[in-house]
Amino acid sequence: MAPKNKETGTRQAKSKSVRNMNLSNDAESSEDDYRKKRDKNNQAVKKSRVKSRMRTQETMERVQKLKTENDMLEEKIKILSKELGFLKDLFLAHAGSSQNVNIEGVDLESLLSDTTSIIGSDHKNN
Repeated sequence: MAPKNKETGTRQAKSKSVRNMNLSNDAESSEDDYRKKRDKNNQAVKKSRVKSRMRTQETMERVQKLKTENDMLEEKIKILSKELGFLKDLFLAHAGSSQNVNIEGVDLESLLSDTTSIIGSDHKNN
């Protein structure tokens, strides 16, 4: 085996030391890049979740509003059906007076008051 040259050994040691430092800097740089990407991703996820919650909330509010409107419209249908029945009976009574159709059993006052009070309040809501 050939004797070691002190100069050569020193150069090799310096070269290894420089390589180790470069690897260390690359690792730190890589770790910083990774951390930045993770932070950016975490913020994007938070933003996405907030947006999703807001959309869900808006949808729930719209559903509630539509349910309320639907209930109101169903009530209006009941009232209008009642009014239509009353008007049919009234027409038949008038048209059939020659045939002795009697409307004495129909409570006109209560039918009219129910219909007008609810229709009147419905117009106020719109």
